[in-house]
Formats: sequence, C-alpha cells, structure tokens
Amino acid sequence: MPDQAAPATPDDPHAALRTRWTEALEAARTTPAGAAAPDPTPYADNLIARYQEPQRRYHTLTHLTAVLDHIDVLERALARAGTPAPTAAPAPHPLPDLALVRLAAWFHDAVYAPDRSENEERSARLAERALTEAGVSPAGTAEVARLVRLTVTHAPEPDDLGGQVLCDADLAILAAPPETYAAYTAAVREEYAFVPEDAFRAGRAAVLRQLLDLPQLFRTPYGSRHWEEPARANISAELERL
Repeated sequence: MPDQAAPATPDDPHAALRTRWTEALEAARTTPAGAAAPDPTPYADNLIARYQEPQRRYHTLTHLTAVLDHIDVLERALARAGTPAPTAAPAPHPLPDLALVRLAAWFHDAVYAPDRSENEERSARLAERALTEAGVSPAGTAEVARLVRLTVTHAPEPDDLGGQVLCDADLAILAAPPETYAAYTAAVREEYAFVPEDAFRAGRAAVLRQLLDLPQLFRTPYGSRHWEEPARANISAELERL
C-alpha cells in the first residue's frame, strides 16, 4: 500500500495525525519481539493523501480527525463510567479493541468516490491488504475490516461496543452546533455537485427520514445522552429546509 514516505519537516501540518496513526498501529501489531516491523509512516502518508483527494469536500482529513477525536471522547466516557474498554475477538495475542477501532476510523473512508456505492467495501479490502503487510494479526485485521464494513449501515449489535464506538464517532457530526452542521451539509452538497438539485433534495430527504425513523442514532451511553437530541434537532431542521 504505501508510497515512499515524505520527509518530515518542523512545520509538517500532518505530524500529529502521523503520531496518532503510529500509536494505533503499534498498539495493534503482533510483531514478535526483536523482529523488524514496517515503518508506520508510509502507511500514514498514503492514507493522509487519500483524504486530500480533490473530489472530497466533507470526507477529508477534517472528518478523519473529528472521528478520531470523538473516539477519544467515548473512550474517556467509558473510563469514567467504569466500563472496561471492549476487548478484541479472541486471538492468541488479544489486541486492544480501541486500537482496532482507531485503525478502522483511518480506513473507513480511505476509498471514497461520491458516484460509487462500494466505497466501504473497497476501503475494507484496502485495510485487509495494508494491515496484513504492516504487521497486524489476521484476527485484528479481520476486525478492522468488519468495523469498516459496519459503516455501511451504522447498525452495530447491542453487544458490539467497538462497533458502537466507531459508528457513534462517525455520526457525531449530526449533533454538531448548528453552524458546524450547516457547514457539513454544504460540504456534502459540494461532494454531490454532479447530482441535479431536485434529485439531490429528494435523495437527501430520504436519507434524513431514514435516520429519524431509527429508534436510536447513537448506541453508546455517552452518545445517546449527549448527541441524540441535538442530532435529531439538526436533522429535522435540515429536512424542513429541503
């Protein structure tokens, strides 16, 4: 997957993101002690470049950073509540599930073309190839791919806390302050600029109604408590404007 890494510079705007990637990847790896592991940086650079592709207006590095930030918020909430962080699927060397959730966040929109419907599947396959090469176990890689595919429906099972964390973090934009939500909707419209206005309004309205019809938008306790009400208010207001 990786292209040749760009050299770091003191004013590198992506240094913090590279650090977050490296921490997640190293926490998820199962490389035997003393064995050489691939440099994390080229993988980070490849993903960072993907999130800067010209067709993107919302699914950008800003969105990726926000999802990672919201995972941090949910992790702290779980810790305050005394709920242990979810553990990964049984494996010879169990991996910290939140490291896998963070890797899934990096990959969940790694492949994104507004006019294609298989973005999540292609992103999951990219994760499978890259993480296998990068030293993540088969079980960990499979879990990341599963989480990426889960973002098609954003419907994790009640016992899937890792899936709940990723999906809630991805959808947290729905609960943003009104001005931030307005910028989000404008960016989404720009991504779909090739769609005629009437068709876009009809399609967007259908998506919003489907969201409002869900019994829950957010599945984690924190998300349900803090994000559900403002998200429904934002969605309802947008629907009225369409």
